[in-house]
Amino acid sequence: MKTTMMTMVVLIASLLMADFANAQSSRDLQYFRAPDQTGLNVFESPKTTDVEFDGVKVRIGGANTLQFQAIEQDNAAGGIFELGPNFNLATSNLDLDVQLERGLRMHLRTYLSSRHHRQPYVKGGYMQVDRLDFIQDGLLDELMDKVTIKVGHMEINYGDAHFRRTDNGQAIHNPFVGNYIMDAFTTEVGGEIYYQSNGLLAMIGLTNGKLNQSTVEPAPGAIATRVSLVGKLGYDSQVNEDLRVRLTGSVYHAGQSARTYLYAGDRAGSRYYNILTESSSEFRIPRFDPGFSNEMTAIMINPFVKFQGLEFFGVLEFASGKAAAEPDTRNFTQYGAELLYRLGEKENFYLGGRYNLVTGDTSAGEDVDISRINVGGGWFLTKNVLAKVEYVSQKYDGFATGSVFNDAEFNGLMLEAVISF
Repeated sequence: MKTTMMTMVVLIASLLMADFANAQSSRDLQYFRAPDQTGLNVFESPKTTDVEFDGVKVRIGGANTLQFQAIEQDNAAGGIFELGPNFNLATSNLDLDVQLERGLRMHLRTYLSSRHHRQPYVKGGYMQVDRLDFIQDGLLDELMDKVTIKVGHMEINYGDAHFRRTDNGQAIHNPFVGNYIMDAFTTEVGGEIYYQSNGLLAMIGLTNGKLNQSTVEPAPGAIATRVSLVGKLGYDSQVNEDLRVRLTGSVYHAGQSARTYLYAGDRAGSRYYNILTESSSEFRIPRFDPGFSNEMTAIMINPFVKFQGLEFFGVLEFASGKAAAEPDTRNFTQYGAELLYRLGEKENFYLGGRYNLVTGDTSAGEDVDISRINVGGGWFLTKNVLAKVEYVSQKYDGFATGSVFNDAEFNGLMLEAVISF
């Protein structure tokens, strides 16, 4: 195994050096969101491209992120670490993007270092079809001017917040250090079909509802996981040179599942380390999973407005569901608002804040509130390098006596350095 891993590392390093030997323009792919500053505020892959296909092209990229954390925490029950200022575990990604044919592209992301796995492992990947030339040159070109097809074991396109979230080492598109409290993210086997025309966006997709894949049938009497549905409808318009407006609504529905993963699918872990736990193996807190393990419906509405350097992004999310043993459906609501101001001719500096609130009923019958405030800013030293600083404060209310979250809070300073290429 070690020999095989070393061989892979040598091969990747050789490919990487060969790729960097080419001109920068050779790294441009069709219908592709750049993993650097130029990919900011790009959501779905664009349906226009200036890149001509001139043969198979392999783009090797990656991302590396490191935080300095100076956070204090407290609660009523105890059982948590005493924290001091220091560096967190660095996280890294390796990306392979391959232009296989005109309008036919593959993406694969590997986590080289993450909180859940110290060894490399594949996060997921997909095939994206924007043209049908692999069947016949120019086939249905007028239709494919507006249609995109994605299939794979991939990050599903529920909501717009996942386009701005930190994905392990890839943190350059997130203006803050942490993701949202109810962090909607999962990788499932499925397919999505997109229609984009004159600002209109429509998407419908199906997944098998599983994070961990298996063909083994459940035991008699056990709950079987059925197909899940994901959809999105929205409008995105560059009204004029100064103003852009986008509004989308998304839905994810799992009618029957042995376990739902929409709020528990991230294996990379929280960017705030060792929070409200005394176990070094707990990597998800302070993100919150409402615990809908049998059936669930989630709806997210996302407004986005950018006027010159002023930028607003919002989250309004409604999630309902239950575990198998629960007789009634429970509900959770999430609110989020980000306000940023980007400065400079190339908008290399920004300042801003985020407010995030989650409210709902837990399986234990608690009526809880979790709120967070982030205030900070960032500096793009180059389009591939970002330095962030933020103050974060999060509070818990309504959790039962004896719970680690009873009267819990944490706050402090975070510094983060990101390299993405």
